[in-house]
Amino acid sequence: MELRHLRYFVATAEELHFTRAAQRLGIAQPPLTQQIKALEAELGLKLFHRLPGRVELTDAGRVFFEDAQRILDGVGRAVARSQSSAKGMVGRLGIGFTESASFSTLVTSSLQRYRHDFPNVELSFEEARTAQLAELLRQGRIDVAFVRPPVTRGNDLIFRPLHSERMVVAVLKRHRLAGRRSLRLIELKGEEFILYPRATRLGLSDMILTACERAGFSPLIAQRAPQISSTINFVAASLGITIVPECMMTSRSDAVSYVHLSSPRLCADLGVAHRSNEGSSVVTGFIDRIPSGSTSAVTFGSHMQEHGV
Repeated sequence: MELRHLRYFVATAEELHFTRAAQRLGIAQPPLTQQIKALEAELGLKLFHRLPGRVELTDAGRVFFEDAQRILDGVGRAVARSQSSAKGMVGRLGIGFTESASFSTLVTSSLQRYRHDFPNVELSFEEARTAQLAELLRQGRIDVAFVRPPVTRGNDLIFRPLHSERMVVAVLKRHRLAGRRSLRLIELKGEEFILYPRATRLGLSDMILTACERAGFSPLIAQRAPQISSTINFVAASLGITIVPECMMTSRSDAVSYVHLSSPRLCADLGVAHRSNEGSSVVTGFIDRIPSGSTSAVTFGSHMQEHGV
């Protein structure tokens, strides 16, 4: 039994007339009649009562008609879903991001744009550090990740730079520097710094340490916060100052002021990573909707060492 037999039968059952059914199907009436007879022979039962100028469904025909409609409807849905999947319209997408990346308007606008264009794709999210996100990508547990470089080169993952944002100093609103529009890093000499976790001499935390050393002083680290957002809460609690990406300037604005660094100008880069052999249209559909200030891309492999936030 073929699907065309079901289509021929359903058309005839709906029209209750061989000639009209044939016209609707775009075939001649004799072949339609032959196909219905062949279907009845295969089933071993009569589907229609042949009457002068029309046909009627038998009891068995009415039962078969209901099931045939469900089968054809199911096939239609399967075709539509597979076509939508090929276009990236349905499926699942796992998105990872570092904590500070979640504050970026580029990230939130990308998510908003993708949700608007692909409302039927199921999204899941994972927050972790860059090294952990890279491992989740390799394991196939997520499909794309917003991460902060530096990254080491390899061939299993692709990293595409997106944009670079300035780092700003976060101080308590009553701090002596709170009213400044900008300041030099050397002016923070003697301040108690709150920094975020570090595992190697890489990442935003160590970029700050290196910049301070080059400016001529070793920062006094009063506290290491468990997360980058925690540093701002610690500033609000009068535990010290911190330096964070500009995208976080809206955090704790009730108690914290943000001042730009003029010399040196520190920047935090943000990019998107995915598997180099990625073939999913759902994933490529998401990546294509991420605005980028850079078209270059690099690969990074199994020796990921970046632990940035």
